Amino acid sequence: MRHREIRVHTLVLVAAVTGILGFAVFALLTRDGSLVPRPSLLAGVLLVVMGGLVLWMARPVRRYLTGRATSTLDPLRAARVVVLAQAAAITGAAAAGWYAGQVAVVLTDLSLVANRGRLLPLGALVVASLALSAAGLVAQRWCRIEPPEEDLGERGESDRLDRDDHHR
Repeated sequence: MRHREIRVHTLVLVAAVTGILGFAVFALLTRDGSLVPRPSLLAGVLLVVMGGLVLWMARPVRRYLTGRATSTLDPLRAARVVVLAQAAAITGAAAAGWYAGQVAVVLTDLSLVANRGRLLPLGALVVASLALSAAGLVAQRWCRIEPPEEDLGERGESDRLDRDDHHR
């Protein structure tokens, strides 16, 4: 079974959907004069730490694939790292959208001093979320196995034949 790579446009879509949801939720919650909850510094730290852990776990796979490893690599471990990397990329995109939705709500009323005080921390959470997503994409790339050159030609021919059959 071959894993499909998570693509950037998929992550943009996830961030957009969660951003719209986040904006809608917090717009409803704050319509009676309530404030967007104070952002947590711990959330930002956890997002960055998770991104670092994903890269740390993908590093042995990268070293093995580039021929710089001094030991063997369990294929199951490598597969788990790929799945973790993809989960991190999607989680980071979803969190970025969620926090961006909150930023958008805060931006609608900057006359409130409390909202101005929330803008920078929420922006930092968006950046931390994007860092997690980027770490997931990098780790996924590090775990990619390029097919041998001869397989590329055979697969390209079979893909072309499949497309031709599909269009008939």
